[in-house]
Amino acid sequence: MAPKSDSTEGIVLNFVNEQNRPLNSQCVADSLQKFDLKKAAVQKALDSLADSGKISFKEYGKQKIYLARQDQFNIPNNEELNQMKEENAKLQEQLNEQKKAIAEVEGEIKALQSNLTLEEIHAKKNKLGNEVKQMEDKLIKLRQGVTLVSPEERQIVEKIYMDVINQWRRRKRMFKDIWDAITENSPKNLKDFKEELGIEYDEDVGVSLQSYGELMQSGKKRARCK
Repeated sequence: MAPKSDSTEGIVLNFVNEQNRPLNSQCVADSLQKFDLKKAAVQKALDSLADSGKISFKEYGKQKIYLARQDQFNIPNNEELNQMKEENAKLQEQLNEQKKAIAEVEGEIKALQSNLTLEEIHAKKNKLGNEVKQMEDKLIKLRQGVTLVSPEERQIVEKIYMDVINQWRRRKRMFKDIWDAITENSPKNLKDFKEELGIEYDEDVGVSLQSYGELMQSGKKRARCK
């Protein structure tokens, strides 16, 4: 008589038959932890099933290896195996075709999702229209000679500019004093010595303190002319 499927023996028997491979009691106990079965109960069930002939077992020293009875399985012959291989190949081909079709559909879905909806198109149109209007209004003011920078903002920028120019002038003067003190009695060629130290003058990199200072003065003159 077969054990009930929900009994310990029934659970162990179903597991051994499903696995259909050599198993020891520890492996079975570990795999059946979800049923809250202790190793001792699993071992007892395995021995009981083996004694009643419901499963097979072999002893290797002190260890017992359990296996499902093979006479309960319908083992296919060579012809049936070949037929199964052909069916498997056909199913695999169908599966590949289905995967390809799914990939094409997913690609179409992604392409459609990347397109804007009608509401999004209207919203974007309105946003771009507002930006264009703001730029046109600004352009009209510039053409009319309207000053878009307030006097306060202009003064702040001019102060920052002059601070930087003054810092530049002070640092240039400090360098000249130090350089003159170092090279006053130096026998070296000053040009070669400068290159050796990696020193570059403003003129070497195409800038001029005087030109930047004049730029500020010319800006003030234009402001007064207005």
